[in-house]
This record gives sequence, structure tokens and C-alpha cells, in this order.
Amino acid sequence: MKKNYLLTFLWLFIGNAFSFAHDSSVNHHSLKTWHLKNKEEIKASFLFIEEDMVSLEDEKGKIQTVPLSDFSLNDQYYLFQKKEQLARLNSLGILKESLTESSSSQGPFLLILSLMLAGVLYISYLKRFRYLGLATLISGLFLFYGFNDLSAPPSGVATNPKTIDSAFLAFKPNVATWWNSTYFYVESTGIPTTHSMMTGISSWQQQVPIPQCYKGSNAWSIPLNPVIASTPVPVNQVHFIRGALALAVNGIPIFNPYTNTGVDAFLDGQLDKWGGHCGRADDYHYHTAPLHLYDKQSKTLPIAYALDGFAVYGTVEPDGKAMTILDANHGHFYNGVYHYHGTANAPYMVGNMVGKVTEDATYQIIPQASAKSPRPATDPLRNAVITGLEPNATNTGYNLTYTIGTATYKVNYSWNTNGVYTFNFVNPTGTTISTYNGSVPCKLSTATNEIESTEFMVYPNPASESIRISPQQTLKSSDIKNVAIFNVSGQMVFNASSFQENISTMHFPTGLYFVHLKTDRQVLVKKLIVE
Repeated sequence: MKKNYLLTFLWLFIGNAFSFAHDSSVNHHSLKTWHLKNKEEIKASFLFIEEDMVSLEDEKGKIQTVPLSDFSLNDQYYLFQKKEQLARLNSLGILKESLTESSSSQGPFLLILSLMLAGVLYISYLKRFRYLGLATLISGLFLFYGFNDLSAPPSGVATNPKTIDSAFLAFKPNVATWWNSTYFYVESTGIPTTHSMMTGISSWQQQVPIPQCYKGSNAWSIPLNPVIASTPVPVNQVHFIRGALALAVNGIPIFNPYTNTGVDAFLDGQLDKWGGHCGRADDYHYHTAPLHLYDKQSKTLPIAYALDGFAVYGTVEPDGKAMTILDANHGHFYNGVYHYHGTANAPYMVGNMVGKVTEDATYQIIPQASAKSPRPATDPLRNAVITGLEPNATNTGYNLTYTIGTATYKVNYSWNTNGVYTFNFVNPTGTTISTYNGSVPCKLSTATNEIESTEFMVYPNPASESIRISPQQTLKSSDIKNVAIFNVSGQMVFNASSFQENISTMHFPTGLYFVHLKTDRQVLVKKLIVE
């Protein structure tokens, strides 16, 4: 009788191996609810895209093919990402290997292992080594469950660019964003609009903030597919001592807390009340976490993105809960995704760069945007304390005030549309004027590469005298907090702090415009042509 029980158990044991080696394909796919433009919903798993036809498999194993254009815009975006991901994998020869390895190599391995374990178990029974049999059985089961999925967990994660874009929303149109399959790009002029600059600096290098042209090929780039580095690189007096290591959501770069001379910029008195100062290219940037941005930003959104692709949060987690314990890199995994945290004390933001990055010979992360000034770099000015910086009356420059002892000094500087920069150095004994030729100040574009919103209509389009804005689908007029219209140069030509259905366009010059509707969640964009 006992022998019959044992044989039965052995057959079940071997059958268990086959069941692990031959998982059904449905179990490998997670079901997703797909939304079609005709309001129909499909609950199925994604299989593949071929010639803009999407193949899906439902929970019963039935396969259906749906044209890509029939899906909602959100699902189309998701499928475009899937298509690009599959194309990259195919080009690397990885997809075929990853799909066949688990089914072809795992099966024989598990079968041989099961036969070996069964043999050991049977011999142990005949020789009455029952404890050996029990130990073998337990070990075998652990091995089966352990080898059921031989593939290692991925070291990288793809970030939805719209998720990143939501963090920059509060600071638009003073920042512009766009993306491709590799990078999320941010354009800015490097000048903050929610706070002043320079006040409080007591160790000054005589640099002042001027607009930069972080635009186009010189835009800031954040990786959309960050990869965890095998060994995090420390942010210290050796690494990342030139250029930025992160970008704040208001478009201001964030540098290493240590300057290129190896000192902590904050402790050395080089930073203003907002944690920033100007570099040798008259470029304003932060050296500490810009936690003050939460005066404008939702606390559950990032205040910055490191140039390795991982987000930087403040004192709360993305779900609003209090910040949990940080690792040695000044961050942690939270719900399976890594992010950093900004704090008021060192290391302030990024202790070690967790994601893979490339440093050039000057210890600067590449790629990254570059800044330039129309004038040569200046030397530190001992005992100077900056007491204020105010924009001039025409918003084409600034008036900076500082003191040395009891004496007051000023640097009044401005620029014009021809790229001529004029500096007036005012001291108790007189004024010195210096003029420099530089780049023409640039304007940010408002166009993005995302699909136009279908949640509202603008008609007539083209228009001549007026337009009417009509919310569609689930969008309600009460959801709209702001209506703005921009021309192709990024200039705002219309702005309303609440929904406005009818807008006159009679005073608009002929050309292309972008209508922006801002809600609590997003900015919806529609093109408008005025004839």
C-alpha cells in the first residue's frame, strides 16, 4: 500500500514539473481594459502590432484584431510606446531569445531535475532514509518554484512622458516640454518666475543672472528609460563637479552641492535664499533641493528630475504619505519605482547617482544643455553681500544691489533684441559702463509632439473674427481653470482665469496659434489657424 502511495506521489511530482515548464500563455499576459473611440471597451491582453493592426487576447484565449486608429487617444499613445519598445527589442535580437528561453530551455531542465529528485526519493524510501527523502522533497519544491521564471527582474523602467509632463504643468508656459521615445526634453530661459534671485549671497563671484537659451538642440534631456547602475556614482568633490545633475520643474538646473573648488556652496555663503546663484556663464542654477517650489507645486508631484531619469520628491511620497527611510543614495524604491528626496540638510537631494549616466572628461553628465554669457567670467568680490535684485521697468534686465561694509553698490544691466548687453557698475564714486555683444534672447515655443486633445473643439477653424470653445467627452466647463492662446513664438495673446466660450480673434495677426485649456490635472492643447 505504501509503495502505491509513493508511486502515485512520484507521478504527481513529475506532472508538477511539466505544469511549471508549460505555463499557459494567458497567464503571462495581464488583462487590460481598452477604450475605443466608439465608447466600446475590450478587456484583453496585448499580443502584438503589425501594420497598424493590434492583436489582443481575451481571458478565454480568443484573439481579435483591432485597427490602431479605433483606440482612444490614451490607448493609442500606450500602443505607440509598445510598438517602439518591440521594435527596439527586435533590433537588438532580444525579443526572440526572451520569448523562447523560458519555454524551450526551462522545460528540459525541469524534467531532468524532477526525474533526479524522484529517483533520490524512491531510493531513500527503499533504504528507509526517510529524513533524507523529506529533505530532498522540500529542496526540490523550492527549486521548482525558484526556477519557474529564470529571467532576472529588469534593471530599468520606462517612464510615461505624460507623467513627467504633469510635474512641469504648474510652471508652463515659462517652460516648454516635448519628447521622443528616448528622452523627455525641457526648454526654458533659466530664469525663475516664482521667486527672485541672488538676495542673501555673502560670497559672490560677481556673476549675474541673464536669460539662457535652453531650447531645441540645447534643451534639457531627461531619460525616459532610466537604468539602475551596477554601482551608484557618488555626488561629491570628484564626480559631477561641472554642469547640472538634475533639472527643477521650473526649468532651472540643479548642480552638485559642491562647487568646482570642492566647497559646499550653501555652507560657504555662495547661495541666495532659494538655494541658487550664478555660474561663470551668468547662468542661474540651484545647488540644493528647491523645496520652495512646493509653494506653487502639488506636494505629491516631483520638484525635479535627476539627469539619470529618476524623480526627486520633497517631504512626502507620491501618494501623500510621509517620507519613509532613505537609503545611502538619498532615495528609495516606492511601489516598485525608484526616486530621490530633497531635504534641507546635506546631501540635500542626490547622495549617489543611482541611474546609469555618462561623465565626460570634465566630470559633467552628458548629454546636457549648455549656458553662455556675452562677457568674460569675473573674480570673487570679498566682503560683498547682495541685498536685492529687481527687474527693470521694461523687463529687459535687472538692477542688483550689494554692500561692502557700509557702502552701497549697484549693477544695473540690460539687453536688447539685437543681443547687445549693457552693464552699468554704480559705486559711491561714479559709474562705469561696459557693453557686450551676445546672443539674441530667445523665446520658448508652445508646440509639443503630443497628439492634439479631442476633449474640446475650437470652431470655426480656420477663424477670422471669433472662435467658440466647446468642451467634449467628459470635460466640463467648470473643470477649466484657465484659457490661454499662444502664437508660434511662445507669446501669450489671450488669457482668461476661467472658462470663456467665445473669444474674439479680430486683433490676432494671421498665422498659427495654440489654444491651451488648463485643468487641475493637465493642459489640453488645440491648434488654431487665424486667416
